[in-house]
Amino acid sequence: MFESAELGHQLDKQAYQQFETELRQSLLSIQYDLNQRADFQVVILLGGVPTAGKSEVANLLLKWLDPRLIATHAFAEPSDEETARPPFWRYWRILPPKGKMAILFGGWYSGPMWDQMQDAAEPIAYEYELAKILRLEKMLSDEGVLVLKFWLHLSKDQLKKQIKKLGADSRTAWRVEESDRWFLKNYDQMIDRYRDLLLRTNLADAPWRVVESSDSNYRNISVGRHIEEATRHHMARASVRQNRIDAAPLMPSIDGVRLLDTLPLDYVLSKEDYKIQLEEWQGRLNGLVRQPKFKQLSVVCVFEGMDAAGKGGAIRRITAALDARQYRTIPIAAPTEEERAQPYLWRFWRHLPPHGQLTLFDRSWYGRVLVERVEGFASHADWMRAYGEINDFEAQIAAANVLVVKFWLAISNEEQLNRFHEREAIEYKRFKITEEDWRNREKWDDYVTAASDLIERTSTPNSPWLRVGANNKYYARIAVLRHLCERIEAALSQQEQSA
Repeated sequence: MFESAELGHQLDKQAYQQFETELRQSLLSIQYDLNQRADFQVVILLGGVPTAGKSEVANLLLKWLDPRLIATHAFAEPSDEETARPPFWRYWRILPPKGKMAILFGGWYSGPMWDQMQDAAEPIAYEYELAKILRLEKMLSDEGVLVLKFWLHLSKDQLKKQIKKLGADSRTAWRVEESDRWFLKNYDQMIDRYRDLLLRTNLADAPWRVVESSDSNYRNISVGRHIEEATRHHMARASVRQNRIDAAPLMPSIDGVRLLDTLPLDYVLSKEDYKIQLEEWQGRLNGLVRQPKFKQLSVVCVFEGMDAAGKGGAIRRITAALDARQYRTIPIAAPTEEERAQPYLWRFWRHLPPHGQLTLFDRSWYGRVLVERVEGFASHADWMRAYGEINDFEAQIAAANVLVVKFWLAISNEEQLNRFHEREAIEYKRFKITEEDWRNREKWDDYVTAASDLIERTSTPNSPWLRVGANNKYYARIAVLRHLCERIEAALSQQEQSA
């Protein structure tokens, strides 16, 4: 993979100046067109051999382009804020919005590359990390993000000359670190490892571009031209988003019976018994989140269900048992302009809690396979691939000690109608009922079908759905509290066993 980047490519000063003038003008024009269109973003990852010029290339791009429309990000050891959340959180939070660019030094490859240098990559963990990267880049590409990955390469002899040259000049000696000399000493072994890394992450939609970097003129023009050509090509596509469906087809039942059709909805629990059990389970929840071990765990509660099924009431019974400093409630409505400028899952990644905290989502990322599917706000390809993206998202956060607890609250058509009328009749409940709620009733069967599909496709061992028959709101609230306590207890017990 590196042979073509060890041929001794060069560009003399006169040719460089001619190329640079044309390239700067073209790139700046592209950047303004990108900002005007604002239908995709460009993410540039810079990797490569030590001293190959990653910083020089980044600085040059910032010089050539409008700095207001491009940002740079480098990644050192994770901060305390980053350590308290899933590993990819630090990358999601700095993604540029549509219409802008970002340069990432290493990006999500920083961890695997560093582990390879330290010889600290456990085989299973390394394979898992590469799989996460591949799924992330595919998801970003499917969302329309242009991911440009550059490997700035030097042969062993070129690296040796570069280190000697930089080290001999007091003005540049600071740029040579001990790790660079170590890399030179172990060059063959490291290049074999990086070749394997690049080959296995060389996606059609996010390929690696290997650039010979012994001559800075050649390197700079090559990177600039790759950015120019790839961005123009992306702009010329009929759609920057992928329309292919990489998911197993949905299989409707022959007899028409859906998953939610079989859920019992009518349970009996009197108000008196409810009050007794409510105090018991709220006390139990409060005790669990006060345990020292809970500081190593975070909890995400997802509430979905039919309109007026009692999601808000169940959430309030949970939060009533908690210290207000320990939780956040996130009501999910239509995306804002800021959220529409990012890949779909960005708005949810940003709200993930640190360890020792809970976040309760009133509606969630399941909107893509529910309301967006039914109302036609997402294309068939978008919501079909969302099942896999959601499962991957939940698996990643579960692997980072985030307990995902999901509730589907179901009521009958008749019970919903009664609750709608009640909300209209009581002054302080009128804010809960809108014209959209009434309109959604006309698509009741479509929503039941979509909900049955999403539960079936996203109920996994790490984050299963609890389906709650909620015609009796007292029963539903206790069922939610009981299940949440049991899941937290199981997670804390597992922590203790693995300690």
